[in-house]
Amino acid sequence: MNNVEARLRSLKPAVLASLQRGIEKEGLRVRPDGTLATTSHPPALGSALAHPHITTDFSEAQLELITGVHDTADACLEGLKHLHQFVYRHLGDELVWCTSMPCHLPDEHAIPIARYGSSNVGRAKTVYRVGLSHRYGRRMQLISGLHYNFSLREDAWPLSGVGDANAAYFGLIRNFRRHGWLLLYLFGASPAVCATFVAGRAHELRELAPGTLYLPHATSLRMGRLGYLSEAQDSLAVSYNDLASYAASLDDALTKSYPAYEAVGIRDGDDYRQLATSLLQIENEFYSTIRPKRVVLPGERPLHALRERGVQYIEVRAMDLDPFSAIGITAETARFLDVFLLHCLLTESPPDTPAEIAAVGRNKHRVAARGREPGLRLLKDGRQLDLREWAGQLLAECAPIAAALDAANGGSAHRAALSAAMHGLNEPASLPSARVLSEMQQRYDGSFFRFALAYSLRHRSALQGDALAADVEARHADLAEASLEKQRMIEAREQMPFESYRQQYLAPESLRAE
Repeated sequence: MNNVEARLRSLKPAVLASLQRGIEKEGLRVRPDGTLATTSHPPALGSALAHPHITTDFSEAQLELITGVHDTADACLEGLKHLHQFVYRHLGDELVWCTSMPCHLPDEHAIPIARYGSSNVGRAKTVYRVGLSHRYGRRMQLISGLHYNFSLREDAWPLSGVGDANAAYFGLIRNFRRHGWLLLYLFGASPAVCATFVAGRAHELRELAPGTLYLPHATSLRMGRLGYLSEAQDSLAVSYNDLASYAASLDDALTKSYPAYEAVGIRDGDDYRQLATSLLQIENEFYSTIRPKRVVLPGERPLHALRERGVQYIEVRAMDLDPFSAIGITAETARFLDVFLLHCLLTESPPDTPAEIAAVGRNKHRVAARGREPGLRLLKDGRQLDLREWAGQLLAECAPIAAALDAANGGSAHRAALSAAMHGLNEPASLPSARVLSEMQQRYDGSFFRFALAYSLRHRSALQGDALAADVEARHADLAEASLEKQRMIEAREQMPFESYRQQYLAPESLRAE
């Protein structure tokens, strides 16, 4: 740990006191009876195409709330809470489902795909989602999660021992992939699903009660083989050793036709079935627990932005929604993420290898399905290691980082977050995944649906009961109206035929740096 502590000392307290984070939180709109809402995205929330903070994900019923960038966890979560409060003022009697795994789902084809208007960019967003439905099915796309975006201030680079921003963030990513199973263990909260989610699919789940399936030691079915799983993407050998190799891996997946998707086709008459026949239609289709990111310019491809201007932040995609929190995450969890991500950044991060990448995948699936199983062992450096022993080592290594963050910020909140993680390691019954199963069995007759509906109702009541400052509500109302006007302007100036737009946007040269 000497290298880690030396690197930690090289970080100025001002940098540690102003880590940058933002949250993207998905959640299904449901009716009061817990079934999927079929209403359109509420106009009072603004344009899903143009609003900077309130949009939709795969489905018209799948809200996505996006905070700004904040330099404290408390400010970030306050912004997320305000978004929830504003949303609830315009949902009528609908609820936001509180769990990552979906509510009672209708027939596959009755799940409404998100719509973004008549502009080319809006049509492309919808066609992309139509493509997802053909490739993976609509039910899988209704899994919701929480993405945690993290970065250091620009003046932190270069950082002693880890290099410039690109080298540092890719080192962080490699270590996150090695150790990210720890987040599934500590914060996974999807050990059970509604039986409608797997209707017609092969699975190894057990019945807990009529309509509820589970695995007894699961932490996150969302992150396991029932979640965002793609056999096609399993063939991708994506390297995270540097920006050039990462970009080259994705470039191939975005430009080379894939036989199974050629069979789907791009068009059926005037209707589009997908944007492209490549393994990935666009960059966002790549399912990974963590991604390097860069804010894009209008019309710019994300891969071009990365190649042209480098990594700006990383996006953690491994977090389940916390069903016990009204906004899906607690400040304590956010602070632990900051500690953990700094550990990934500051720890030695050797290049990845195909063998290690395979072991990382096996560890992730093992913890997702069996994480709380006594004596569970994971693969580390070619040998089996007890999960709790390895987790204890990682948490111990985080201690000086938590202390440094507390010294820079004042107080003891980061050490408290680390202590809570240690408690979860030593008392598995206190983990969210265990608490979900315990509550389901003790209070809801083993029903995942009844548990999730009860907590969704509870969270709605709490959010509606807390006052939203008049100026905050007015600001969100102004943003909603401005976004609607922005969509109208985009649509009014549209001239290019959609097919020309599609071909131009997806042209291979649009991915390449100039």
